[in-house]
Amino acid sequence: MGTEIPRSAEISESLLPGTEKTATALGHDDEHVPEWKEQITIRGLAVSALLGTLFCIITHKLNLTVGIIPSLNVAAGLLGFFFVKSWTGFLSKLGFTVKPFTKQENTVIQTCVVACYGLAFSGGFGSYLIAMDEKTYKLIGADYPGNHAEDVINPGLWWMIGFLVVVSFLGLFSLVPLRKVMVMDYKLTYPSGTATAMLINSFHTNSGAELAGNQVKCLGKYLSLSFVWSCFKWFFSGVGDSCGFDNFPTLGLTLFKNTFYFDFSPTYVGCGLICPHIVNCSVLLGAIISWGFLWPFVSQHAGDWYPADLGSNDFKGLYGYKVFIAIAIILGDGLYNLVKIILVTVKELCSNSSRHLNLPIVTNVVDDSEASEILLVKKKRDEVFLKDRIPLGFAVSGYVGLAAISTATIPLIFPPLKWYFVLCSYFIAPALAFCNSYGTGLTDWSLASTYGKIGLFIIASVVGSDGGVIAGLAACGVMMSIVSTAADLMQDFKTGYLTLSSAKSMFVSQLVGTAMGCIIAPLTFWLFYTAFDIGDPNGPYKAPYAVIFREMAILGIEGFAELPKHCLALCYGFFIAALVVNLLRDVTPSKISQFIPIPMAMAVPFYIGAYFAIDMFVGTVILFVWERINRKDADDFAGAVASGLICGDGIWTIPSAILSILRINPPICMYFGPSLAR
Repeated sequence: MGTEIPRSAEISESLLPGTEKTATALGHDDEHVPEWKEQITIRGLAVSALLGTLFCIITHKLNLTVGIIPSLNVAAGLLGFFFVKSWTGFLSKLGFTVKPFTKQENTVIQTCVVACYGLAFSGGFGSYLIAMDEKTYKLIGADYPGNHAEDVINPGLWWMIGFLVVVSFLGLFSLVPLRKVMVMDYKLTYPSGTATAMLINSFHTNSGAELAGNQVKCLGKYLSLSFVWSCFKWFFSGVGDSCGFDNFPTLGLTLFKNTFYFDFSPTYVGCGLICPHIVNCSVLLGAIISWGFLWPFVSQHAGDWYPADLGSNDFKGLYGYKVFIAIAIILGDGLYNLVKIILVTVKELCSNSSRHLNLPIVTNVVDDSEASEILLVKKKRDEVFLKDRIPLGFAVSGYVGLAAISTATIPLIFPPLKWYFVLCSYFIAPALAFCNSYGTGLTDWSLASTYGKIGLFIIASVVGSDGGVIAGLAACGVMMSIVSTAADLMQDFKTGYLTLSSAKSMFVSQLVGTAMGCIIAPLTFWLFYTAFDIGDPNGPYKAPYAVIFREMAILGIEGFAELPKHCLALCYGFFIAALVVNLLRDVTPSKISQFIPIPMAMAVPFYIGAYFAIDMFVGTVILFVWERINRKDADDFAGAVASGLICGDGIWTIPSAILSILRINPPICMYFGPSLAR
């Protein structure tokens, strides 16, 4: 799994249109609230499947290239609104009577899409699943201690679908009985869920409909530009991996050798527009530290710290430093935040202070004169949320039944992961899912990958050298799926609560979206796997986290014995540095901490390279200048521009993959080299 960006980074108050009345902004009006079955429509499911497919492709592309996945909730909400509104408008002009498009239906579509493409992210297609394949095994080396030929399971369409089916639904049942406690009693904020609800509410009010239409037009414009530009780039990309705009030495050939160049990628520029400035600057800082200073310094000691004649992908050389230092930073950041959120959760549960938390965004538009109206809003929300109950017996029996099926099935897919390990995971998973969901409600950070890595290390070390790599990676997937989907479901319950959507329709739409994802995510990944050279460290689809996750499993069973000279000391140093930087972010005043980098974001370019950091920084500079020139315009349309850039480039992936499968190569290789002396 790639680097997790807080979801609030994607939808914020700045993306919401201004509202004249508090009641309207909160989604309270006199409209009829449809029954839960009426909120789920055939047209909504069709749009969800279409957008789910598109977003799965985008997520796979990001997962297999740089591993940074921005949330696409804004695009899901905007495009869902656009498709249904366009369809109903078209039918109305033809004289047909159409059912009105409600905010509840819009919420169901957004929930279904996010559940679908979420499996492309948490399903391990760029991390633990691809880490099991033969190419990753060979990349690490057959002679590398702990890396055994029998610990190889190549991707297969049917077993991947089966694995997702048996693990992806359990998280949805694990915390359903606690939905009232989490959303209504503890009043957890779930910032991105709240912001998403505000966005959807604004689409379906008279004051917000015009801006919503303009946002959709903006998204379509930049989607088209991105698609055309990606198509244009293809003609110059030649055969191999050294041609085209993706290898344009924009900062000179010397920096190009150290991966510092702008590669004209709409996707990464779009990520830069969506992600907070501190995330983009952290990525660039990590690139400067690693590729600007650390790797050139380590390279000067070739022949002393490690043999000078090793290949560029040999773990006993420079490549080993890149991978293991990145792992150290990721683990340091993940473990710090895990402990922090557990402590915060325990503190909040003991003091019940979370009962007094105010909703973000809402506090900015509410004054004392509107208190009575807000009480009416809350009463109506509570009534709608509690109206369609999900029986406790249904949730418990669903979890137990799915756990039994999964416990019996997973060992058939991954023999080293014995049934009793799976069963133990399902006993402790609800508690971990609660911690992750509660922490997400307080901080907006989901630490699913951290829980997965902990499971990976524990199971790999217990199983040992005889199958420990596969068992650890599979256990990582089991744990990650449960805690991730549970947190997503609670986010959606919060969104549904604020949009007057039925809890039952939210749960059903999550089930439907997850079912779609179990089919669509493997199918779209298979498109990449058959069309491109996935895992080639010198190609565009490096699958960087595959190597990192496999190395984590090997570390769990073998330790650090084979690392190159001083690598372990550097790992300790960067691990401690990640802890210290996180601590500084928490103890310093906000006016200072907002400028302290995020270690998890800094770790990504250590292994991958600096080129995508340049792209993301270009995106953040564009947004920064835009905000200074016209803040309201930037607030209203930056998310739409970013979503259009990402979606257009993602759509081009489909014809690009088809051309690759048909062995149709680009006609031109645009290559840059030093000028020859005359």
